[in-house]
Formats: sequence, structure tokens, C-alpha cells
Amino acid sequence: MKKKLLAVGLLAAASLATSSPANAAFVVGGENGWQLSTDGIIDVFSYYHSTQKAPNGPRAASLLDGGADSYNQRFGVGVGLLPSVVAFNVKAPTTNGVDSSVRVGIYPSIQNQNDTRFNVGPNIDFREMFYTAKGAYGELLAGRALNLFQGKNILTDMTLLTAGVVGGRGNTVTLGHIASGYLYTGFGPQIRYTTPDMGGVKVALEIAEPYKITADTAKTSSPRIEAEVSYAKTYGSTAVSAWVSGLYQTAPRATGSKTTTTDTVTPITNVVTRTTTTTPIARAGKDDESIGGAYGVSVGFSGLNLLASGYGGRGLGMLSTQDGDILGGSTSDENGRTRLHWGYLLQATYKVTPSVMIGANYGQTRQERNNGETLIAMKNQESGVATITYNLNKFTQFVGEYIYAQNTWMDGAKQHSNQFALGTMFYW
Repeated sequence: MKKKLLAVGLLAAASLATSSPANAAFVVGGENGWQLSTDGIIDVFSYYHSTQKAPNGPRAASLLDGGADSYNQRFGVGVGLLPSVVAFNVKAPTTNGVDSSVRVGIYPSIQNQNDTRFNVGPNIDFREMFYTAKGAYGELLAGRALNLFQGKNILTDMTLLTAGVVGGRGNTVTLGHIASGYLYTGFGPQIRYTTPDMGGVKVALEIAEPYKITADTAKTSSPRIEAEVSYAKTYGSTAVSAWVSGLYQTAPRATGSKTTTTDTVTPITNVVTRTTTTTPIARAGKDDESIGGAYGVSVGFSGLNLLASGYGGRGLGMLSTQDGDILGGSTSDENGRTRLHWGYLLQATYKVTPSVMIGANYGQTRQERNNGETLIAMKNQESGVATITYNLNKFTQFVGEYIYAQNTWMDGAKQHSNQFALGTMFYW
């Protein structure tokens, strides 16, 4: 339980920010009621993946192996879905019934960059830097923290504490079920208000820095609005939680023209011809729009936990929320129209003993083709994970995992990967 709370805190700013310093491993008291505490994770995974060659032809990049054009086998050692973490928390004296605190979270990866022996950076990510003020009125959060939309979708995924899909590594994390069950919500600058607990129900509203919605987004002149309604309650020995979250943002498109490069493969000879064209920007000057909703429900009893979560919307992307077409057409088509995106994750975990847990889950991330578009974009990314975890003690965990992942493009071409991961995590 302590590891679960810590992991949630490491990724969900609101969770750990509202915890008391007693939940941390070390608490140092200062003058006049000030307190300093620290918590963290050392996260090390070895992994192996065997991935098919990416299909021929012009198409979006593959997350399975970074778009390799040949059969790919790789072994590596690095972090899992969570990087290693060193975090510091400062709590001020309670004043007029308000508890104020600051959190700074440093998230380093351990592997070298691009398999180069002496290239070790940059591999530090300052994901969290915020303060909270909590009282009878609820909680105010200001700073850089995990966003609300699909935040609980990633926090409830069992691969949060493992590896999940390996993908192209570099010096960064694995994917878990990101892009094959939910989108990565990301950490971002924000101002957030959360209501007090109302019989298990909480409501949160976030005003955040806007993102590029498509590759043709000209400027981000309107804020991104996110919201969440969550419920958590225990009925005897049964724990129930549920949530819905939402996202909305608009941004004007650029005007003028843009240059694009297209690769054409000649059948039989497999000769690639590259063509560069300049075309007017589609829907120039008009607004792009991101709108989405996410949901989930979890029920746990007698060591068994069942989870179903998902999302849907338009202009969301296939990797991270509002990915700005980083996957070669994942948010919009060549006519400047955003696509419909949706996905889901199903999961079951069971504690065989107090120290041993087994689990399995399956998820998909999908986008629908618009009428009249010709791009060969990604259609479906899916993966299934089977895992076993062993807790040596309250602060040391070992993990074994098998992952199957497959991508399908809009022309029906497929690519799949078999992956294995062994790892350990130390918590404080």
C-alpha cells in the first residue's frame, strides 16, 4: 500500500502535495513548525524486444522500435515507465487553518543516450515544481504538475510501476500503456482548484498552458481547460473508485504555404523516390479544436482488482494529448481536419500472497480516417501485458513482464513486437 501511495504521489502532483510529511521517508523539523521531507524511487529494468521490420511505404512512425526499417532485436538496461525520482517537500506552519507546501520532483533516467557509452545526458527531467494551499475551502495548486485529463488513466495502469511497451528508448522511459490504451497527459504549468471531499466526490478545474493541436497551429492564444470529477469510497472490504475528466482548447491555424516530403516505394525493386512539394495550408487561418473526455472505474476486493478505463474525442493525437502531429499525421489529415481519437484499457490484478501479485491487461489507442483523406496514418496501436511482482520488503520490489505489441496502419499494414522485461525498484 505504501508503494502504491508513493507511486501515485510521484506522478500525481495533487496526491502527494496534499499528503502529510509523515508519509515521506525522512522528515526534518525546523523552527516555528516548518518541515522538510524527501521521497523517491530507484528504478532499474533490463529488457529485450524482437520487433518486425516497419512496413514499406510512406507512413507514420512506429512506436515499437522508433521506425527501424529492418528486423530489430535489442537488449538494454534503463528505467521503466517511471524514471528514477528524487523529490523534496517543504511544509509551512499551518496558518489560519491553511496547510501550505511546496514540492520539487527531479526525474533522472539512468541509461546512456542512443546507446553511446559516454553520452549520459541530458537525462534529468524537472517534472514537478509547484505549491499547494489546502484548507476547508478545498485546495489550490499552482506550478508544474501532472495534468488532469487522462491523469487517472495512467495512474491506475499496473505498468506504472513496471515497463510495458519498450519502443524506441534513447535516454528516456518506456511507454507502459501510453499510446496503447490511453494518451500521455504530461506535466505542465497550471493553476488548479480542487473541492473538499464531499462524501467521496471531488471536483477539480485546471487552467493550463495551451499546446499545439496540429502541425499547422499558428499560435496558442487561448488557455487549455481541463476538469475532473472523481469518486472513491470503501464499502466494507470492497474499494470502489471512478472518474470522468475532460479537455477543451482551440488554436488558430497558420496562413500561407508549407513544404512536405513524401517517399514513394516502387514495387518489387523497393526503390524509394523522395518528392518535395509546396502547398497552401489547408483551412488557413481557421481554428483547430481539441475536445475530449476520459473515464474509468476500479473495484477491488479479496486481493482482486478489476479496472476498465478509456477516452474519446477529436484532435487528441496518438501518443500524448495534443501531440501536434509528431507521428506524421496523427492529429489531423492533409485537409487540415482533426481526426476522431479513442481508446480503452482493461485490467485485472490479483494478490496471490501479501508479497506476490500477478496481473494482466490489454489496451488499444485508435484514430478514425476522415472522408477524402489519403495519408497512410496510424490506425490502431495495441498491447497486452502479463506481469508478476514480488515485494521483498516494504521498500524493495522485483518485476517480471511479457509484452506483446502491434501497430496497424490505415492501409492495413501491420508490425508487431515481442518484449520481455525484468526489473527492480527501491522506494523511500
